[in-house]
Amino acid sequence: MKNYDFIVIGGGIVGLATARQLQQQFHGATVAVLEKEKELAIHQTRHNSGIIHAGVYYAPGSLKARFCRKGNLAIKQFCLEHDIPFRVTGKLLVATDEQDAERMEDLLERCRLNEIETEVFDQQQLQEFEPNVVGVAATWVPSSGIVDFEQVANKLAEQIISAGGEIYTNCLVSGLKETTGIEVTTSLGNFSGHFLVSCAGLHSDRIIQMLGQQPTFKILPFRGEYFQLPAEKRQIVTHPIYPIPNPELPFLGIHLTPMIDGSLTVGPNATLAMSREGYSRWKISLRDLAEMLSYSGLYRLVMKYPLPTLIELKNSLYRPGYLKQVNRYCPKIILSDLLPYPAGVRAQAVKPDGTTLDDFLFVESERALIVGNAPSPAATSAMPIAQHICEKVGRLY
Repeated sequence: MKNYDFIVIGGGIVGLATARQLQQQFHGATVAVLEKEKELAIHQTRHNSGIIHAGVYYAPGSLKARFCRKGNLAIKQFCLEHDIPFRVTGKLLVATDEQDAERMEDLLERCRLNEIETEVFDQQQLQEFEPNVVGVAATWVPSSGIVDFEQVANKLAEQIISAGGEIYTNCLVSGLKETTGIEVTTSLGNFSGHFLVSCAGLHSDRIIQMLGQQPTFKILPFRGEYFQLPAEKRQIVTHPIYPIPNPELPFLGIHLTPMIDGSLTVGPNATLAMSREGYSRWKISLRDLAEMLSYSGLYRLVMKYPLPTLIELKNSLYRPGYLKQVNRYCPKIILSDLLPYPAGVRAQAVKPDGTTLDDFLFVESERALIVGNAPSPAATSAMPIAQHICEKVGRLY
């Protein structure tokens, strides 16, 4: 049995940032990262829009708002220190009608309370700033940016190993036992540690169950489908373009995002996946599907949003419907411009009453701390999340 001071489950950006922070905060501590895949950071870290968020949408005082503001600065600084390409692009939130304009006022107030710099564009200013984008008004958020979060995660992994930590891939956790320490059963054998931190993303509720606790939520996987535009359309916009979100819905809507590699993506939508790792529409996990279909929270969630659920499903199957969402603010994109691009899967934590968990959630035991819910902007916020975890560990350890 391999013994460590700290064991971290999950080799995504949050798990790796946490392992590195544990090394820095607890000098001399031995740390192991256990990742079930053959590579690091291949799930939510790899499959996202690559946006360094500013914190526009998040309730003032929430962990989301606090972590995102700190993370926006921290990830830029990390990239500067380690020569990781990133760009501070800013982003535009476009109001396409008067209802959007009213919702934009609420967003501006939220930005003010969260101390986020913004600028309001009228219709003419918007046209001058982004000639191919239409709307009645827009909010400009200059501190947003773009980066490849997988590169950030890989640099964190290098640092962990350089500092004496160990990273195990192809290491599926199948059992946990909490005694005076923590014992972990995996596909590579048994590990023991004084303390466990789990950053398992799509499987966080199952880790809680392995510890003998009953989670107050279940992870439901929502596939976000993306497209990329052809090379000749990559300059159709020069900044990330977002719609004004409907505050009554749990997702932000389809947006246009210039990526750090020069491509331009469209998406994501949000449809229920048939597998927790269902990046393909056709991938089905009987275990995941049975758990979802037997969960009351799924049906109550659908009943909260019956029309949006049907629209999202229709637009997933009917590409012109998907395109219509984009054409609201960028009418020059046509159907043949929507080229294939990898989908992502969002780990949506849902309570039995159908309520979606909107903020970060941490579950504690005597020898373990589990990141139960790590919604967007988790990638942007990885470093302050890691600091928060280590502060909690310091009180428990």
